Amino acid sequence: MSNPARQVNSRRLPPLPGMNKAGNSAKTSHPRSPRSGSYGAYLGQTHDRHVDMMVKGHSPHSNHNGQLKQHLSADYDGHSSPELTLSQDTVTAYLDDNPDYLENYIQSRVSQDQLERWLIRRTHKHHTRHKHGKKSPVNGEIIQDERRESLSRWKFCVHADKRKMLQDLTREIHQHPNKAQVLSELAGCIASAVNADGFNLYLVDDSGQELYHYKPGSSHTKDSSSCTRRIAPGSTLAAYVASAGDTIRVDEILEDERFPEGIVVGGSIAQTVLAQPIVHANGELSGVIELYRNVGGAPFAEEDEEIINSYIVWGSIAVYYAEMYHTMTKQRKLNDFLLAVTRSIFQDIVSMDTVIMKIMNYAKKLVLADRASLFLVDTKTSELYARIFDTGDHYDENSPKPVRSQKEIRFPMDKGVAGHVASTGQILNIQDAYADERFNRDVDLQTGYTTKTILCMPIFIRGSIIGVVQMVNKLSGVFTKSDEESFEMFAVYCGLALHHAKLYDKIRRSEQKYKVALEVLSYHSQCSDEEFESLRNKPVPDELPSLVRYEFSPWAVDNDDKPLYVIYMFRDLFCMARYDMETLYKFTLTIRKNYRTVPYHNWSHAFSVAHAMYTIIKTTKNKFSPLEALGLFVACLCHDLDHRGKTNAFMVKSASPLAAIYSTSTMEHHHFNQTVTILQHEGHNIFKHMSSEEYKQVLGDIRHCILATDLALFFGNKAKLKDMHEKNTFEWDNTEHRKYIQAIAMTGCDLCASIKPWDVQRETVRVIFEEFYAQVGFIVGICLPCYELLAQMMPETRPMVDGASANLKKWKELAEIQKQAEEDKKKEDVHHGKENGDGSDKDNLTEKKKQEQKLP
Repeated sequence: MSNPARQVNSRRLPPLPGMNKAGNSAKTSHPRSPRSGSYGAYLGQTHDRHVDMMVKGHSPHSNHNGQLKQHLSADYDGHSSPELTLSQDTVTAYLDDNPDYLENYIQSRVSQDQLERWLIRRTHKHHTRHKHGKKSPVNGEIIQDERRESLSRWKFCVHADKRKMLQDLTREIHQHPNKAQVLSELAGCIASAVNADGFNLYLVDDSGQELYHYKPGSSHTKDSSSCTRRIAPGSTLAAYVASAGDTIRVDEILEDERFPEGIVVGGSIAQTVLAQPIVHANGELSGVIELYRNVGGAPFAEEDEEIINSYIVWGSIAVYYAEMYHTMTKQRKLNDFLLAVTRSIFQDIVSMDTVIMKIMNYAKKLVLADRASLFLVDTKTSELYARIFDTGDHYDENSPKPVRSQKEIRFPMDKGVAGHVASTGQILNIQDAYADERFNRDVDLQTGYTTKTILCMPIFIRGSIIGVVQMVNKLSGVFTKSDEESFEMFAVYCGLALHHAKLYDKIRRSEQKYKVALEVLSYHSQCSDEEFESLRNKPVPDELPSLVRYEFSPWAVDNDDKPLYVIYMFRDLFCMARYDMETLYKFTLTIRKNYRTVPYHNWSHAFSVAHAMYTIIKTTKNKFSPLEALGLFVACLCHDLDHRGKTNAFMVKSASPLAAIYSTSTMEHHHFNQTVTILQHEGHNIFKHMSSEEYKQVLGDIRHCILATDLALFFGNKAKLKDMHEKNTFEWDNTEHRKYIQAIAMTGCDLCASIKPWDVQRETVRVIFEEFYAQVGFIVGICLPCYELLAQMMPETRPMVDGASANLKKWKELAEIQKQAEEDKKKEDVHHGKENGDGSDKDNLTEKKKQEQKLP
């Protein structure tokens, strides 16, 4: 396209004012412009009719002052006019007086692209003057001019081709309303508008720290990009522009040391490059557009920058509405998701485990995680615990039973990632788990699973943290800020679900307790008035010296006299000034009545255990405080209340109501609950004269001691007490240390049948065989270790070790006799060919009875 100045050189100007068509200098008959006068008004002095005109102050080839030589062939009489020199002001005045001529000239001789460049240059110069303060705003004058010029420029730029581009772009946005697609289509339109040979679009990732190359048709994520760079100088042009925030024009991309990697993607023969940052109105960087022209192409100019800016004005609006559409769509999907969560959880609250599994399942779907864990807070112990874990298997909501771990896991609230979140209430989004010192690698080592990313979120209810949900390994990339926001809203529903699940669990437990209470009341009742009067009328012995002996046989005492012996032991141990005798009578008789008629765990067993504890308290001479001794004695008396003759394992497997109420130490919890129930009966509270603090301490000791009779807890208590003894760290003044002594003493008293004389031991053991296991292994594995540790801590209990050892020797002898008899029987069967013949079992039973009768 030719330069407009050259077009002026080749065009004859219209007759100047004062010249007629014939070229005469007579006065024209046409009216003059206000600024026109004689011919000299433009030319000054009149010369010959053939004029050579030089316009001073303008060069057709540059913006510098110079001279424009213009030959005017004003053929007045067929002769050439002399050369005439015109000033720039003269031509300007002439064009001002002849706007029609100027308009006709521009429409016929100047291209549309050139006009656009002129307008862009004019606007750019105006902004530059305003920016440097060369003209200050007066009454909003400049602001109005800027708006008018900006609007004119925008309308001017949107000619037929660009209008079609924008229509196509609008149609594409409507079909694919997402930020990446809008910017990609916008970059394509800009490349076409500035005649670029190619373009690249880089988007900022969610962290705001890196750029990644966007390719149309990709998954719109950084992971699918072939090029990713950190936003910082020293690498690519795009990274430099994103870091600086300015537009960069480069004529020789390979020669610029600021970006040694150049443009990286595409444009292998690119030479001149223009890079423009895409910045929102709030200053947030969205991406960078790279435009390039290949070798031989013209460099980009300021006009190209203005064209890009004009497109980005519209593009920013499009991106804003695209993001708004995306946000609304995402929110609608989240609302639908939360509605499904609410419907699934609250319509089918079967148990806490079911709710936990559903929460973990939905949490994985929400943020596209591979694994999920839910830890609940135990405020009493300041620990986090979990009993259900996600192993990566598919969870079926219709399954009646959730996947449950074999063992509950507990750890302090200040340990690990979950512990940090539970302690601080802060959300943790860890993009590299192994780089975070709070992450515990032992779990990965044990399971063979590799943890990469973690999103951990606290669950609140009424302002308190009740749990922590931990998402592990996002399926693609890392957890984003959007994932945090969605999961934070989901956590609110999790808190409500867990809260209602706990309420439901409490209601369910209350129903089970009600059933158990009805069952107990149908079998038991309080002592009768006749029983009370009978016991009250019996005199309590002043002395029973034979009682303070470990070898004393409680089974030799008549069943009706046992309550009287209990009263005696109670009175002998404690000062009766604080206790009411009638209340003690009723309490003791009702305790006896609440023991069922079972082979071993009956009233006689309770009496023998209470006697054993009485003997320990008497012989150890005030090792325990009066309140501790009271708790130990009452706990022994009540430790098997309402025992059904079945083990805890049987109660759980048979799905009894008791197992539904107490998941661990089932029967022991029930025994303590029965103790409290009896104390609450009218006229049965033997602790009624105690202060509230003393009452609380005694009940706590009774509960601790009764639960200690669960053999599942014995081994842990024994190990801890033994460790303290071996390290010489045990202190009698330490309350916690004494609790371990109490626990071991309770176990020793509960097994006291194994320390009695052989004739007593042999009779009681026949009953034990019906409920437990071989007596030799029982004494070696449990009884002797218990009594030996007890004797080390309290030497006065050494007779318990001696009694158990003597009985063990007898049982070993019996075991050898039985073993030899069985071997002889097998040989005899083989000899007669009756190894599996009829009647062999009957013969074995007969032989066993014979061997028992041979015992001394």
